[in-house]
Amino acid sequence: MSANSADLPARLEVVLVKAGRTKIRYTGELLADDGTRVAVRAPWAGSGVRDFGFVRFEPGDVFTEYYWRDRWYAVKEVRSAAGALKGWYCDVTRPARRSGPELVVEDLDLDLWRSADGTDVRRLDEDEFAESGLGASDPEAARAALAALDELESLARSGGFTALLA
Repeated sequence: MSANSADLPARLEVVLVKAGRTKIRYTGELLADDGTRVAVRAPWAGSGVRDFGFVRFEPGDVFTEYYWRDRWYAVKEVRSAAGALKGWYCDVTRPARRSGPELVVEDLDLDLWRSADGTDVRRLDEDEFAESGLGASDPEAARAALAALDELESLARSGGFTALLA
């Protein structure tokens, strides 16, 4: 089921849940929802500057975020306030759920970063994932999460996310 732009509300509330609790909630501009993939544009929702060492997220940055109802990840294109591409931050998540003006995404701790030029691809937070206990509490979800991270890394190393996000 696809939706045309006349059917889309202008705003969508993105709710990121981790371990059963709301981690962050923010409002973004709904760009598209084709029934499988939801695209949202939002300013950096964090407070102040977040310096990871390999990238800095800061006020004014713009995230174009892609969520799937049938995939175990989200891909976020990150641009500076001036529009320069910084790269892509990817979250391993359970498939997204949308209910009206709200999109709920459950974060499974694993992340991946790909720099704009593709020279820096790194898996993140594998230690947090191991400590989460998901492997014991939900082995099927843990396998899906690890497979999603592998898929993201493969995409990142083989040219990026352009075809996936087109």
